[in-house]
Amino acid sequence: MRLEGLRPLHELPSAALRDVCGVLTDIDDTLTRDGALEEPARLALQDLRAENLPVIAITGRPSGWSEPFAMSWPVAAIVAENGAVMLRREGDVLRQHFTQDAAVRAFNLQRLGECARAVLEAVPGARLAQDSAGRLTDIAIDHNEFSHLDAAQIEAVLAVMHRHGLKASVSSIHVNGWIGEHDKWRGARWAVEQALGMRFKPSQWLYVGDSTNDQLMFEHLPLSVGVANIMRFVPQLRVLPAYITAAERGRGFAEVAAALLAAREAG
Repeated sequence: MRLEGLRPLHELPSAALRDVCGVLTDIDDTLTRDGALEEPARLALQDLRAENLPVIAITGRPSGWSEPFAMSWPVAAIVAENGAVMLRREGDVLRQHFTQDAAVRAFNLQRLGECARAVLEAVPGARLAQDSAGRLTDIAIDHNEFSHLDAAQIEAVLAVMHRHGLKASVSSIHVNGWIGEHDKWRGARWAVEQALGMRFKPSQWLYVGDSTNDQLMFEHLPLSVGVANIMRFVPQLRVLPAYITAAERGRGFAEVAAALLAAREAG
């Protein structure tokens, strides 16, 4: 198991955190456990907001699934469907923004449907994710939420998606496929500039994630942290986060927030 370069969070120097202006984070199994926001993560989000440190969540989950959380969680925005859709609250109104116009989305939806049917026919045991009805720009195959696919089945799903011209990634629960140039990294930059009206400087943002679909963020952001449950994905990771928390999921995220707030107070 590759552990070189993967350091415990307590080794992250406080000085490296003092210029951080916000947090980017995955949702499933980073803020949540079994699909629900963990209480330590909820409190951490509140503490970060109180200190004017915005949080933008970036997920492979669909727009429809993300809407209630964009309205109720103390986050600046949620970027859903791996960078394709941004949801943000303005007062009592939820605003929805897309990287693709309506005509492109409608055309792509037909291709996505064809690919989904091909996956279900080609891969025994494959099932659409139960949140599929809320998806506007991608498809998702469940591999670890309500159904289970082994490594060979996941590779077979990815192969079908690639043959249909889709980009694809594997999260802790789903295999996502989409059409377009968006991804978590591009979605992060777009959301910071669109939702916060500020230039995106990677050195000023910290990212927290838990699985293989977070690798672009680990690669591009010098301050990246994996919550402890990322260890099960380490053999599949091409790029590791710089640091790892002691605790898993939402408790791990709370560790990151505490370290960030302590560094700000000390500075």
